[in-house]
Amino acid sequence: MKKFWNFIQNEDTSETELLFNGPISEDTWWGDEVTPALFRDELSKVSGNLTVWLNSPGGDVFAASQIYSMLKNHKGKVTVKIDGIAASAASVVAMAGDETLIAPTALMMIHDPSTCAMGNKADMEKAIILLDEVKESIINAYETKSHLSRNKIAKLMSDETWLNAKKAHEMGFVDGILFADNKKSVPEKENEPDEEEPEKEDSLTAMTYSKSKNLSAFLSKVSASAESVTGTPIDQLEKRLALLKY
Repeated sequence: MKKFWNFIQNEDTSETELLFNGPISEDTWWGDEVTPALFRDELSKVSGNLTVWLNSPGGDVFAASQIYSMLKNHKGKVTVKIDGIAASAASVVAMAGDETLIAPTALMMIHDPSTCAMGNKADMEKAIILLDEVKESIINAYETKSHLSRNKIAKLMSDETWLNAKKAHEMGFVDGILFADNKKSVPEKENEPDEEEPEKEDSLTAMTYSKSKNLSAFLSKVSASAESVTGTPIDQLEKRLALLKY
């Protein structure tokens, strides 16, 4: 069994660290009960605070959701440190930190969930409905951390938005920037309208990147270990969705 995580003991601090370096692979998580049970067992042996080092292009959103829940349930303080990239499903894991920090050179990316589906028109319509529900469940995690409006987050996801460290901090997806001498608090956000307003040509436009065909090429340069992320077959999507609703 190929693990995509590793627990280590920091000799300097005597605290446990959890390393994610590479894709959150669905092949070693779903389809069996061993992998999530093993991760839960290893996490349960950690007492006290936990530091999570995150460098992942993403992977299976359902695996990320369960990891998110396990980390949120950890009794000690969980500090997530993004030292490379937290894209797609990995950004969901990043939201689990009691404190989430990002390196000045690191990136975060959020986008709409995807799947693969076969069948007739009714099957395609069902896939669309399920993807909408998956998106709403992901927004729950982003909203809890950032306190942005759901409409704002949904727009960022639809635009496949890339965030550098400063933007991620300003928008509330992270709590601070690593190695910064003075971590200034983010100004309190103004109340945003419930209804979506037309976006102006501003800095947000400059940081969105919606050319999906370039994503795989970019991620392959960021992480040598990154593999193309496959979609979730429609026949598995509905049963997995139930895990995200509660």
